[in-house]
Amino acid sequence: MKLFYGVQATGNGHITRARAMAPKLKEAGIETTFLFTGRPREKLFEMEVFEDYEWRKGLTFETRAGHVKYFQTALRNNFPAFFRDVLSLDLSGYDRVVVDFEPVTAWAAKLRGIKTIGIGHQYAFGYDIPRAGVDFMGKNLLRYFAPASMDVGVHWHHFGQPILPPLIETDIAPAKVQPNKIIVYLPFEDVHHVVRLVAPFRDYQFHIYSPSPLREGIVPPEHLHVKALSRKGFQDDFADSSGVISNSGFELASESLHLGKKLLVKPLHRQMEQESNALALEVLQLGEVMPDLDGPTIAAWLDQSHAIQVRFPDVAEAVANWLRGGNLQVDRGWVQGIWDRVVRVEA
Repeated sequence: MKLFYGVQATGNGHITRARAMAPKLKEAGIETTFLFTGRPREKLFEMEVFEDYEWRKGLTFETRAGHVKYFQTALRNNFPAFFRDVLSLDLSGYDRVVVDFEPVTAWAAKLRGIKTIGIGHQYAFGYDIPRAGVDFMGKNLLRYFAPASMDVGVHWHHFGQPILPPLIETDIAPAKVQPNKIIVYLPFEDVHHVVRLVAPFRDYQFHIYSPSPLREGIVPPEHLHVKALSRKGFQDDFADSSGVISNSGFELASESLHLGKKLLVKPLHRQMEQESNALALEVLQLGEVMPDLDGPTIAAWLDQSHAIQVRFPDVAEAVANWLRGGNLQVDRGWVQGIWDRVVRVEA
């Protein structure tokens, strides 16, 4: 079986999901071609698991100080180049086409009448789940950015819908936790603002991962460790950390819950998915939310030691085997059988 798999690469969440899927697809005997869009090719890192992947420029989002800027997003994207990529993408010879919120593949398939399977968190919003920050732009962005013929959504809870648990790498080795070690990943915020925000909390070691370096000459205090993006470095620090401060992207929160890290999220404003994720974390009592970067909220969160662990099963393996099968229907019995293997532990 040959599979074409389009992945949105603006953030790391979709790539993380694809990393979980890649080895499982290979084990299932599925020959997969991955396409990544939404980030310059030279800024993709540690991509060996995807072997000879394809790349197109695609579409991305402009953010500033934790807000999505729709007007600047429209100006930044090269829509003529996007349409050329859509029209030139060759999907012939593939038995299945999967998209994870990736627009070039989604629209190339749609224009050619090829059925697509949308696998990812954004596709859960086709069902009745908690929503926040709903506006005209956000609602239509989720609907039309990367449309699929069949939606296979993932979330932290099923909410009575045929939605799967998160697609994460479940074989992450746990490590002895350092109680004062905190991961900070706020890629849409100004790193200098983040450093000033956590600097007063000297009893903790903050490992701050940022796509942007500090300005030349700025030396942070010894308890702050500002690092460039690195999958291995992040995983090593994440393994023995006690808590995570991040935007409310889906994948990092899922991994934090899986390993029982306490979680504090700041949603990206004017981004319906992130605001809805923050609401879901509150509704499910899985993490804390701060609407804006706020020192007193961080102080209160650091002082409390309560964490929730939600052990998720190997959903990637289940999905790979499902893709290999002939009857591509999201059967409620199949979905429920996967949820029955989820274990929640009050840490």
